[in-house]
Amino acid sequence: MITNKYVEEYIQLYEAGKIKLNKERIDLIEYLQRYVLSRDDLYFDDEMIENCVRFIEKWYFPTEPFQRFLIAFIFLFFKKNDRVFYRKFLWMMGRGAGKNGIISGITHFLTSPLHGIQEYNISIVANSEEQAKTSFEETYSVIGRSSTLKGMWSRTKEKITNKKTESILKFRTSNGETKDGLRDGAVVFDEVHRYEGNKDVRVHISGLGKKQNPREFYIGTDGYVRDGFLDKMKEKAMKVLSGGARPNALFPFICKLDDENEIDDDANWEKSNPMLCEPRGTYAQGLFDTIYEEYEDLEDDPTNREEFMTKRMNLPMTDLERSVATWEEISSTNREVPDLLNEECIGCLDYASIRDFAACGLLFRQSDDYIFKTHSYARKDFVDKYYSYSKKHDAELAGKRKFAPIKEWEQEGLITIVDGPSLDPNLIVQWFVEMRQFYIIKKIIADNFRMEILKPLFEAEGFEVEIIRNPRAIHSLLAPRIEMAFANKQIIFGDNPLMRWYTQNVLVVTKKDGNKEYQKKEPIRRKTDGFQAFVHGMYRADEIVTGESFMLADINF
Repeated sequence: MITNKYVEEYIQLYEAGKIKLNKERIDLIEYLQRYVLSRDDLYFDDEMIENCVRFIEKWYFPTEPFQRFLIAFIFLFFKKNDRVFYRKFLWMMGRGAGKNGIISGITHFLTSPLHGIQEYNISIVANSEEQAKTSFEETYSVIGRSSTLKGMWSRTKEKITNKKTESILKFRTSNGETKDGLRDGAVVFDEVHRYEGNKDVRVHISGLGKKQNPREFYIGTDGYVRDGFLDKMKEKAMKVLSGGARPNALFPFICKLDDENEIDDDANWEKSNPMLCEPRGTYAQGLFDTIYEEYEDLEDDPTNREEFMTKRMNLPMTDLERSVATWEEISSTNREVPDLLNEECIGCLDYASIRDFAACGLLFRQSDDYIFKTHSYARKDFVDKYYSYSKKHDAELAGKRKFAPIKEWEQEGLITIVDGPSLDPNLIVQWFVEMRQFYIIKKIIADNFRMEILKPLFEAEGFEVEIIRNPRAIHSLLAPRIEMAFANKQIIFGDNPLMRWYTQNVLVVTKKDGNKEYQKKEPIRRKTDGFQAFVHGMYRADEIVTGESFMLADINF
């Protein structure tokens, strides 16, 4: 058994009922007790932990129990070689919990002689320069207020250097490929929810390991980017907590509400923000008052509820008045596609613009499930302009969030990028011709956009074509069926992040007459073509099933 007083302090506060923890932190304590604290081949460096806590309290602010708990595991080592047990740390908390403050103190300490590792360089990385500089500038200011610290560290607006250890603290934007060869001791990834993929992360951590005891810190509040880097990190965290991954694969400290309904009892808010635990200091009380005012404002302006739940309560939610489905329901489409060889299906497409995107699809039915196979096309000029398809992650892209990892989807075979002035309609037709070798395509259905071009081409290949003359009119009729299918997890897209992206981008607009239309949450970058093709297929889904069904086939639009 191993122990540290700050670890015991935090666990005892929970066991005594003095603090409220969400499920992920309860699981963390149980996991630590079972897989980590029970070991005899590890040790806490109590002197280093104490030095770090005292350093932060002397130069930054009084620490809270949860912060001391986090610090303890930074200095947990293997006995046999004095190497760190944890290399990766994931800290997720509601806005205002002091993530940047504590990481400022920790990174400052790690560059000091108290840590004792020469040239233990640290990079603080974020998508925007403004965010990357947050902790850096706090440390810069702390040094500037003390003649003692100014004697130990030199500082410029670009880097802070300890004169004895020659360790450098710097900030960087996540603009990838120019960062190979770094010799960092630690890297901090701030606002980690903004990362679409792990490409930038890999570049920044590629230099770790050249210095003793490398560490990676991933900090932030949850956000709106789904299927990205953070969701993969959370999946890994759940594997660690459940015993499904090696015990030291990640240290996950995740603070959030367990359920959306907990928002209405402010005593639950400390689940998402440990700074709100009683007794509260001056900062914590001010923070609580601010959050409470924001909560009360929701009564007059409920449109801010999604932002409040995501950023303050660290529990992303979906406004089902404006979205097709929750992210959980959209994620549930990632199921194995059954064998569909020689199965009957409805062909469908969305080809509204020949200048940007087009999507083809085949809709199948098996029992109560709707299975959708799809492929997309996009013009290179368009994806270059709006998604930086061809560009490297250079300074030009600093501060810009990639809306879609087009190149990754291209490599996965989900989309074809076309280098030309327009999307050739023959590409669309030939995709269906190829698919006809494997499946029975009963007909092809699409709205009336561009069909004056496509219809003759399809008919020349022997396809039956049906045109929806008023595509928006079918949205309100199909909406109950589509919403129910998502809610009951009856839709299968396979492992298709592009299709999940299309679906998440859909804005449900309820008109004055109560009818619903599927539009876009953002007019240019957030494409919905694949989802619109799916809707066209659903219009005639009953033609490929038997038995009782939701009949639209005889409605004349």
